[in-house]
Amino acid sequence: MNPMTGAMRELAGMDGLARLESPMHRLHPLPKLLTVLLYIGVVLSFPNSRLSGLIAMVIFPVVGYAAAGIPVRTCFHKLRYILPLILAVGIWNPILNRAPAFVVGRLTVSEGMVSFIVLMLKGTLALMASFLLVATTGIEKICYALRLLHVPKLLVTMLLITYRYISLLLSEAGTMMNAYTLRAPGQKGIHISAWGSFLGQLLLRSMDRATALYQSMQMRGFTGEFYYAEKLQTRTADWLFFPVATILILSFRLFNIAVLLGGLFV
Repeated sequence: MNPMTGAMRELAGMDGLARLESPMHRLHPLPKLLTVLLYIGVVLSFPNSRLSGLIAMVIFPVVGYAAAGIPVRTCFHKLRYILPLILAVGIWNPILNRAPAFVVGRLTVSEGMVSFIVLMLKGTLALMASFLLVATTGIEKICYALRLLHVPKLLVTMLLITYRYISLLLSEAGTMMNAYTLRAPGQKGIHISAWGSFLGQLLLRSMDRATALYQSMQMRGFTGEFYYAEKLQTRTADWLFFPVATILILSFRLFNIAVLLGGLFV
């Protein structure tokens, strides 16, 4: 299968996840957006030496995926190309900082290794929370929540159009790859000598398609902002979700829940 076709299917799969029915999907997008932003900020605020406190933050995305009816493995499958980049964030820490942090049996764990694990965990948790937001809300509702927060319409419109432009770019790239494959049977991938012309033609074709789409949007009355036909109403669960989640997230930050729970059994 054409890799561009596979990428388009995965992008369409994201929209399919957002159309599911679950308690998480039915929540208003604004409290979900605020909760995820708070969660990411709290996760990133943990010191690089506080591994035990950060472990408790796993509870929020795990419970969120369970409430949404989305397996956690779906998140890791969708983000499989991004997650390896997290490994590069602190990969040199175990080498540069070899001071002992604690001892497990006969194994001495260095401070550099602890900070490396914490950085990986921070990135993974932030990606999991972001994916949970997109998978249970959809890009249109996220943009709707951003406008409720009075984010400038130019930024929101650029975000929405950029997200939708990805599918157009993949469509053009898939068409060009199919044409190239038919003209070079038996060749695996695109030859390096054709990369320059391929990317140039892809840019020109996608710009032509984008211009035609923008003209059609103008003919339908587009003036720089999307007006959402569905005005979402808030419910009691929406009003309760954000304050309850805020209390739990901040309590995980202020108190070392892992140590407190461990003290109950030791």
